[in-house]
Amino acid sequence: MEEYFNYEIKRENDLVIFKITEPRFDSQIAGLVKGELTILLNTEDVKKLIFDLSDVEYCDSSGLSAILLAFRMLRGIGGKLIIAGARKSVQTLIEISQLDKVLTLADTVDAAKSIINTI
Repeated sequence: MEEYFNYEIKRENDLVIFKITEPRFDSQIAGLVKGELTILLNTEDVKKLIFDLSDVEYCDSSGLSAILLAFRMLRGIGGKLIIAGARKSVQTLIEISQLDKVLTLADTVDAAKSIINTI
């Protein structure tokens, strides 16, 4: 099992952009992502999170579980989460899982920034 994964965090006031810079978002890194998100959301004053998946070519249920963890944590404090830049294969997984009914998706990070203040 991996002990690290590549990611970037950009902060803009109460908005954080969390970008996974790995081609696969699966069980190999999902636990690590959950850990980073838990620390981030419990120690920082984050109310809005954009999950940038533009570099992710493959995502499985473990990856979706990490996204849902962040979604639930943010919802618990009145926060918001948007998924940005998901490729077609990742979008299809989200739709098959019917998570598109609870998660907001945007084509780009800039589009997500515009949307996040309206949801």
